[in-house]
Amino acid sequence: MLLRTARDASLAVLRPSDGWPAASRTLVATDFVGRPVILVSGLSLHAEALTADGRCSLLVGRAGKGDPLAHPRMTVFATARPVDKNSSEGEAIRERFLCRHPKAELYVDFPDFRFLCLEPEGAFLNGGFGQAFEFVASDVLDEPSAVLPAAAIRARDHMNEDHADAVDTLATMNGEDSTGWCIATVDRRGFELVRKDRTIRIEFRSDPAGEGGYRKAFVELVKK
Repeated sequence: MLLRTARDASLAVLRPSDGWPAASRTLVATDFVGRPVILVSGLSLHAEALTADGRCSLLVGRAGKGDPLAHPRMTVFATARPVDKNSSEGEAIRERFLCRHPKAELYVDFPDFRFLCLEPEGAFLNGGFGQAFEFVASDVLDEPSAVLPAAAIRARDHMNEDHADAVDTLATMNGEDSTGWCIATVDRRGFELVRKDRTIRIEFRSDPAGEGGYRKAFVELVKK
């Protein structure tokens, strides 16, 4: 959930000139199965570094009041892989990224910008004091599907266009008191609701790959 809801993250790479660790901040989204995706300019240090050595780590976390170390954060260890913008994967990643970061549409098609998919090798979760867990890549990612991504987009668009009141109801049921929410991205486990700079994650109660698909999964949540 930390990775799916993250809008930005700290990215650590190896500086090509001397191998020193270099950290920067980047916008982040996830593809359908949960791999982090970032949009980089070829002029940036981290883009140059990842071209030379794809190994990197991405730190995401949930901010809150009080001691910052009391709140959960997760480091994803990954290898960066360039994504062809003109491929079906590139088009899907572009759509998901812009749904999370609509202002990026101003520069996403500049010639020096490209998407990188960060292929997880593992992850380390610190849930707060005394709560540490190590994960392998399969713990972070969902199983791939040839059918579900397209079905997820149709379900999202249908909910946003025809059931905006139900979308606001879902936000209210999850502790929000404002209206004007919309569903940004949907995957196999759940979806993200966004309103301005606020993002919340809601998990499905049943697998949309089963009987009833996404319709059943959304209806179950609204009728909860």
